[in-house]
Amino acid sequence: MDELKKQATTEFYAKEPKAVLQEVQSSLEGLSSKEAQQRLADYGKNELTEGKKKSLLAKFLEQFKDFMILVLLAAAIISAIVSHEVVDSIIILLVVIINAIMGVFQESKAEQAIEALKEMSTPNANVLRDGHALSIKSDELVPGDIVLLEAGDVVPADLRLLEAASLKIEEAALTGESVPVEKELVVLPSGDIGIGDRVNMAFSNSNITYGRGKGVVVNTGMSTEVGKIADMLAKADETETPLKTNLNELGKFLTIAIIVIAIIMFIVGTVVNGTSFVDMLLTSISLAVAAIPEGLPAIVTIILALGTQVMAKRNSVIRKLPAVETLGSTDIIASDKTGTLTLNQMTVEKMYYDNRQINAVAEVDHENMALRIMNYANDTKRSQDGSLIGDPTETAMVQYGLDHQFDVTEMLKSEPRVAELPFDSERKLMSTIHQLADGTYLVAVKGAPDVLLQRTTKVLINQQEVPMGNKQKEEILWNNTDLAKQALRVLAMGYKVITEIPATLTSEDLENNLVFAGLVGMIDPERKEAAEAVRMAKSAGIRPIMITGDHKDTAEAIAARLGIVTAGDSSAVLTGAELNELSDEEFSKAVHNYSVYARVSPEHKVRIVKAWQQEGKVVAMTGDGVNDAPSLKQADIGIGMGITGTEVSKGASDMVLADDNFATIVVAVEEGRKVFSNIQKTVQYLLAANLGEVLTLFIATLLGWDTLLPIHLLWINLVTDTFPAIALGMEPAEKDLMKHKPRGRNSNLFSGGVFSSIVYQGILEGGITLFVYWFAIRYPDHTAINMPELTTQALYNLQHADALTMCFATLGFMQLFHAFNVKSIKQSIFKVGPFRNKTFNWAILLSFALMGVILVVPGLNDIFRVASLNFHQWATVGIASFSIVPIVECVKFVQRKIESGQ
Repeated sequence: MDELKKQATTEFYAKEPKAVLQEVQSSLEGLSSKEAQQRLADYGKNELTEGKKKSLLAKFLEQFKDFMILVLLAAAIISAIVSHEVVDSIIILLVVIINAIMGVFQESKAEQAIEALKEMSTPNANVLRDGHALSIKSDELVPGDIVLLEAGDVVPADLRLLEAASLKIEEAALTGESVPVEKELVVLPSGDIGIGDRVNMAFSNSNITYGRGKGVVVNTGMSTEVGKIADMLAKADETETPLKTNLNELGKFLTIAIIVIAIIMFIVGTVVNGTSFVDMLLTSISLAVAAIPEGLPAIVTIILALGTQVMAKRNSVIRKLPAVETLGSTDIIASDKTGTLTLNQMTVEKMYYDNRQINAVAEVDHENMALRIMNYANDTKRSQDGSLIGDPTETAMVQYGLDHQFDVTEMLKSEPRVAELPFDSERKLMSTIHQLADGTYLVAVKGAPDVLLQRTTKVLINQQEVPMGNKQKEEILWNNTDLAKQALRVLAMGYKVITEIPATLTSEDLENNLVFAGLVGMIDPERKEAAEAVRMAKSAGIRPIMITGDHKDTAEAIAARLGIVTAGDSSAVLTGAELNELSDEEFSKAVHNYSVYARVSPEHKVRIVKAWQQEGKVVAMTGDGVNDAPSLKQADIGIGMGITGTEVSKGASDMVLADDNFATIVVAVEEGRKVFSNIQKTVQYLLAANLGEVLTLFIATLLGWDTLLPIHLLWINLVTDTFPAIALGMEPAEKDLMKHKPRGRNSNLFSGGVFSSIVYQGILEGGITLFVYWFAIRYPDHTAINMPELTTQALYNLQHADALTMCFATLGFMQLFHAFNVKSIKQSIFKVGPFRNKTFNWAILLSFALMGVILVVPGLNDIFRVASLNFHQWATVGIASFSIVPIVECVKFVQRKIESGQ
């Protein structure tokens, strides 16, 4: 038994059935019940194990790992302990906790992928035990069990086939290949052979579409190919999103900058101005707390959440919040072919008969013999709801007939099938016999063109049977090759009429001296909208990559039709076998050369994604099959398919396309770019405001001025700033947004002129605020100025109260006017439209009202320690506040001229 356990990874496909049975210590009669029970105890159940789940508390605590969050928490604690600003601390803590709750809510389903894999397991399996056939639960299967397979079954474990009668297995969810694989009992060469090429194996969770078979279980549970995918999924590292990286970098930058400024301020205050140690410490800490944009994490979360709502309306369902903006930074979209770029539905595309090729949309006479044969030599069944059931290539031919007014069900009523010779992978033909009205019999034969041509003596041209000459045969073979080069799966149709049915049906008697009727070419076609989506992605600077389990020629043809590669450029196509020959270092250097990957395994997909990530690219991976799940999780953003996608792929993804439309990705990219742009606007707005506050406090302290009180900063930071900042997150996209190249992994929230804008606009805000304070002190305009009974100190206090109020009002209103400036980093607000965003308009009005209320309503102005201003003072505040708009407009104008070289 120990020896058996060691052989879980043996190349069973490279060994004779007898040798395989010896290795797994079994026989054609199967295991005994006693032996099966013993192995079940040794190996465990045939099921997928779960990775360790995170508790709700663990997920909640993980939200506090972000550097920005830690900075906010530290500020809240320091503020409460040292400066006793409890209100500040409570508000900061509330912001952080709400942000964490929203994060947990969005990401609480992270373990769904493994759950979905478990649910895919088949409930029962037909096995031989003690020499008898019986049905058992599939989780009770063990290595050495003999499993019986027939059409409609789901393979319960990895099997080495011992018998295969016309056996076809659909493995698209594992390999990405849309056409069912014809299984053979050949012994394959030893070495690294892709899953899709192991024709003598049957893999767990694949589907039997045709024929029957028998196999011995060689691997169960986590040792199966699907189990390996589950293991990769559980071990896959979570990729840190660009936004998360940017916010962490922002937090670190702010912390360093704040500490440096606070230390300088502390030293200057104590050494130069002679302020007491404790007072200066409290002032420095107040400055530090004021400099932190407390609402930024929550506002970013809200902007992302609003982005998810917009995207949901456009068929993109977001499972993880950061995925919204990650799309906007995407450099590479690595897409699975089957079911994503294509329909995963075999379709007749071309016919060849009467010495000519025609497209599928062309009219075909329903009496056409080729059309008749492809429908007669066909085992497709029709369900009660009218849908077609059977092998995809056969259902495609029946559907083609229905599209051309040939209803095979009705035709068989007058020309019933009376006998058949089933498809066999060795002879590669299938024949059915139909009784005609005159008492003769029509033999309908379809199969591989090269094989069928060897058995034909005549060809049907314009309803006339003529002898098959060499020239005619060459013409047919040339068209067969031409169709195959177009990545079409080609089958040939032939027939003959006999007077009686042979007593024994053999290929020699039935499938010779045939009349060639025509060829049919089928393909899993590309989605109509996919080519346009590829073109739009390229125009946005994004490189589309196609990854598939299909053959190289098919992959290249589909990629060329989509515009991913140039027709005939096979150098841009790499197979899984060729990839295995490259080391990680070699592949990393050559990864830019390839846009199509064919015959790949799940491990290859992950390797491809990692190679691009190592190049600093942000990678989005789309897919719908089980085989896509590990790469979906490895990618910066995994995109699952909502309709055709397996629950496994959807569970591993960050985003799900509700309509399975590849073009929706381009729409999502635009929304992602818009979200990031709006987050940049919010950061610019908040940090320029905070820089203005810091400079006001810092310089005022150096000059010995008393400008802003803590309650003023709290009101501006958490009330006046918040509503416009959130509203900026709802700005519509700028017109040229999709003409820019992706910002990539190395860009950050300060890229694209944001940092310089924050600096000069923050200096402007601080400078204008300080000027108003100086102006109010230097040129006082208080009604009590001519009252002789007031002492000099009392008069100064009144003048100072006016100056303090004007300073506070100027800074608050100026920040609201400045919100219009940040609607675009470089474009004029009159070009982008100052009032396009209705939410923003209401937010500004609300903030103006809140600011105005505390300045004019009796009682509130006492709480906020502000004075009543006269007309001239209000005029000064209004002019100074609004001045930032024309000043910034002038700076933007100069910037545009410099960039344009004028």
